[in-house]
Amino acid sequence: MRKLSEGFYLFAITLWIGGMWAAGYAVAPMLFATLADRQLAGVVAGKLFALMGWIGFGAATYLLVFLIGRWGAQAFKRSVFWLTVCAVLLLAAGQFGIQPLMAQLKADAFPRDVMESVMRDRFVAWHGVSSILYLVQSLLGLWLVVWSDRGLR
Repeated sequence: MRKLSEGFYLFAITLWIGGMWAAGYAVAPMLFATLADRQLAGVVAGKLFALMGWIGFGAATYLLVFLIGRWGAQAFKRSVFWLTVCAVLLLAAGQFGIQPLMAQLKADAFPRDVMESVMRDRFVAWHGVSSILYLVQSLLGLWLVVWSDRGLR
């Protein structure tokens, strides 16, 4: 049973962090480079990021439960635990704070595209904040991958 839980631990890290890097740094840029309709590219990218967010919440939940189950109270002294907590807090800020705000800006701009409305500057600013949070989360995720074995030993 221990090997199975360790395998799921590594799978959860791979799925969450690998998916996050693939979505943010390969798929989303390709959508904007390939699709002529930037609004459609944004909608598809937004749905992809939302999906990856939920996958991230599921993976982070498993990681935290695994670490606490493995190490008990000592988990709170492990860097891999706190990397996971920081990454999931950034994910929550984006998923439940910034993304709904950006969706509201799009709705307020309707029927026009938000980039062609008076909401443009606010949308661009919040998109920038979201991008910075995503970059920091990605780097924390990379760190988590590099230190993943610290959760096992």
